[in-house]
Amino acid sequence: MAVTQALVNNSFLYFAASFLAIDSLFLNWHRLRLDTDILCSFSTIPKCPISIMATSLNIGAVRTGLAPRLAQAKPRTSMLRRTYTSATATTPPVSPFAPRHFLSIADLTPAEFTALVRNASQHKKTIKSGSVPRNLLGALSGKTVAMMFSKRSTRTRISTEGAVAQLGGQPMFLGKDDIQLGVNESLYDTAVVVSSMVSCIVARVGKHQEVADLAKHSTVPVINALCDSFHPLQIVADFLTIHETFSALPTAGLNSLGMEGLKIAWVGDANNVLFDMAIAAAKMGVDLAVATPKGYEIPSTMLEVIKQAGAGVKSPGKLIQTNVPEEAVKDADILVTDTWVSMGQEEEAIKRMKAFEGFQITSELAQRGGAKKDWKFMHCLPRHPEEVSDEVFYSPRSLVFPEAENRLWAAISALEGFVVNKGKIE
Repeated sequence: MAVTQALVNNSFLYFAASFLAIDSLFLNWHRLRLDTDILCSFSTIPKCPISIMATSLNIGAVRTGLAPRLAQAKPRTSMLRRTYTSATATTPPVSPFAPRHFLSIADLTPAEFTALVRNASQHKKTIKSGSVPRNLLGALSGKTVAMMFSKRSTRTRISTEGAVAQLGGQPMFLGKDDIQLGVNESLYDTAVVVSSMVSCIVARVGKHQEVADLAKHSTVPVINALCDSFHPLQIVADFLTIHETFSALPTAGLNSLGMEGLKIAWVGDANNVLFDMAIAAAKMGVDLAVATPKGYEIPSTMLEVIKQAGAGVKSPGKLIQTNVPEEAVKDADILVTDTWVSMGQEEEAIKRMKAFEGFQITSELAQRGGAKKDWKFMHCLPRHPEEVSDEVFYSPRSLVFPEAENRLWAAISALEGFVVNKGKIE
């Protein structure tokens, strides 16, 4: 009987010691999880604590080392108080299940960019004929797309909301005065919270780092609707416009839009639209001549990005830089410009207006420079009179209004590729 009682006592001590060790290990795991700010979501929870214990707990050590400590253990007089620490906003973790984002044309292969443009073209024809492609019908039904815009917008907002509606989704506009971002909540916290409730984030921001950080911590696709470095949706629309205008070119293949040999002349400021246009031109075999005033050229860091865009392309487009508008427009098929004073540069307006004198696109400039006889004009809008003459802007040469409409079809194609098809673009 004494032996039996001793066995019972030992078994109880062994069980109690094991329970205490497991409870302690679970508490340490929970604290570690909180300290590293791994949020409670199915996509970010680490291994179950039971599986961790199964591999980490040495039962022999419990039997021989922990049981004697039971007598020294202090009784639990109240519930354990777990320590909650705030996230370190400067070094938050990245979701291991990060989706594919669309921040620049540089994120696409030539084949993918070609597919985005061609899909946009096909959807435009089908939807305008009165039907919706079967694969798009209700594709975003029951889903919400957050539109986080810190900059005002006309074409981007209308095209994005229209595209989401066409796919059966619900657009949710979040302007700078609508949410806590930048007031008393970090971008990291905002990215985690917003992405937990929506299926996609379309962001129109200031600095590129803002949309990059948003994408870094979002659990849903982030589409860049404009930042100071890139404007990919605009470029999909631009190349759709060029594709429609010069569609008779015979060399189109799976990785090509048939634009090889075309020349675009950009006359004006080197900005975000130009940067993504140059990347696309390199991928599509389109030559791009850029004329800017001295001091307003493409930055060296961006030149490297553009150079990398053409790597691996059989016949990449050539990039030419000059400070003379006439040199840029020579033999050009398309003349392009944009605002001389972008949002955030208002304090430089007087200085810039003086620097860009002589860079207005006119029929006289095209004639002096020797542009192609049937040259066309493009502008992403809004347009200011100093950038292009009324004669050109409202002439049959101008593609600006079809270009603006194509923002809708570009947005539909991007949502299809990155949200509906989860980053598979074909």
